[in-house]
Amino acid sequence: MPLRLRPTAPLAADAILVGDPGRALLLAQELLTQPKMSNHARGLWGYSGRTPAGHPLTIQATGIGGPSATLVLGDLAELGVRRAIRVGSCAGGAEVGLGDLLVVSEALAEGGSAAAHGLAAGTTARPDPELTERLAEALDGDGRTSAVASFDLHPRAEALPAGVLAADMQTAPLLSRARGLGLSIAVVLVVVEIEAGDRALETEELEIREKRAGQAARIVLST
Repeated sequence: MPLRLRPTAPLAADAILVGDPGRALLLAQELLTQPKMSNHARGLWGYSGRTPAGHPLTIQATGIGGPSATLVLGDLAELGVRRAIRVGSCAGGAEVGLGDLLVVSEALAEGGSAAAHGLAAGTTARPDPELTERLAEALDGDGRTSAVASFDLHPRAEALPAGVLAADMQTAPLLSRARGLGLSIAVVLVVVEIEAGDRALETEELEIREKRAGQAARIVLST
C-alpha cells in the first residue's frame, strides 16, 4: 500500500495531476461524468471516473512543490498510473501574458529537490515527446510551447535564465521522477502571475483557463 495515498476507488492508468486540491475538484466536475473521490488522505484530493467518451481517468492533487509532487507520483505509479499530464500554474516573465497556456518543452532545475531524482541543478528534464506534441495540438492554437524553470521556493520569474519564459515549483523534479518510474508525462501551465506577483490572474479567468487546459489533457489521455 502506498504511504501517502489511501485510495477508496480504483485509479485509472491515465491521470491529470494538479497541485491544488480545489483545482482537482474543479476539473473532476468539468471532465468526468460521475466523479468519485478516490483519495482524501493528507488533503490530497483525488477523483476517478470516466470521461463522456467512456475513458477511465483519474484527477489527483499533488500538493505544493517538487518533493510533494514526486512522492505522490511514486504512489500513483504503484497504484497503476502509466500516463499523466500536469495541469499547473506558473509565474511568467515579460514575454508572456496572464492566462497564457504554456506546453512545456523542457524544464530547467533551479532548486535542489530535482537532484534526489537524478537531475542536477542547472540541467534540464524533458517530457514525453508524443504526449507533448498531442497536447499542443489539442489546445488548437490556444497555447505555446516553452521552456520553464523550476524553483524550490516561490517561482522567481524575475530571475529566469535566457530562453525560459516562466517558472514554477514542480515540473523539473516531476519530469525527472517520471523518467525514473518509466511513466509518460506532459505538462501544461497557466500563467497566473507576472513580474513577481505585481499582476495576478483573477479567480474567474483562472478557472476558465484551468478548464481549457484540462479539456486538452482529457483529449490527449482519451486516445
